[in-house]
Amino acid sequence: MRTVLAVDGGNSKTDLALVAEDGTVLGERRTGPFVPHSVGARAAADVVEEAARALLGGATAPYAEVMAAFLAGADFPEEEDALRAELLARGCAKEVAVANDAFAVLRAGASRPWGVAVVCGAGMNAVGVSPAGRTARFPALGRISGDWGGGEDLAEEVLWHAVRAEEGRGPATGLLPLVVSHFGVGSVTDLVVGLHFGEVARARLHELVPGLFAVAAEGDPVARSLVERQAREVVAMAEVCLRRLDLLDSDAEVVLGGSVLTARDPLLHGMVESAIGAVAPRATLVVTALPPIAGAVLHGLDLLGAPPAALARARAHWRR
Repeated sequence: MRTVLAVDGGNSKTDLALVAEDGTVLGERRTGPFVPHSVGARAAADVVEEAARALLGGATAPYAEVMAAFLAGADFPEEEDALRAELLARGCAKEVAVANDAFAVLRAGASRPWGVAVVCGAGMNAVGVSPAGRTARFPALGRISGDWGGGEDLAEEVLWHAVRAEEGRGPATGLLPLVVSHFGVGSVTDLVVGLHFGEVARARLHELVPGLFAVAAEGDPVARSLVERQAREVVAMAEVCLRRLDLLDSDAEVVLGGSVLTARDPLLHGMVESAIGAVAPRATLVVTALPPIAGAVLHGLDLLGAPPAALARARAHWRR
């Protein structure tokens, strides 16, 4: 039976799965981060190859009929081509398909191989695929490519508003006691000093995001304005993808992925749902329940021409 080697390579970890053509999951493995932008395509591909060898118990290449690799850092066609060449050179599979990891979220959440996905985790990204296979995407390189949103930006805004509220440069807000309480500091200024001298890791600011939504739910105007801004960014990305693919008047699924959106905060989700309904009334909003690795598996099974029963079997595995 032919097999799929699926890869979800992210900035924090890399997941692999070996799946038979009938959708049976034969093995899974998790390894370190996939960061070609930091270490280069060759070293990043080494991470995948070493994990594949471990997953298959030292089997010789090619490890599968098809490899479906959805990878962080595959932001442009040139980067996809470079990563595909590295994986092919290692004999990971007879056929290798490489795409940005946001496409894995789309395939994991959509009931069909096409639609639009907006991913809001630490940062923001969105992708779309038309029924004919055309794609829409963004560079998603942060502020230099026009992006705002996700946990990192929200957390920085929480701290910014808390500082200004404490000093009197900005309006009073419940975000001030949120920051002080969460970090157990005497003042927001103490936290800022701790961040400056490296006594507090900047990555911890992401912990403020759930509190932001709680303060917004209580009616705090400043917190609510941040949630509204996040909703506008989500909808803007989805709308642009739908428009580029001529899907605004279709029954396309708009998949929401990433930790900020899959948390299903009632205020944020309600805003997004209402705005999507206004610009694309036939679209269906879907919060993905499957991990991105499942999307990579489903795409690999698509490439093999696997029957619907195989796709259902693979989905059932990750729903468990």
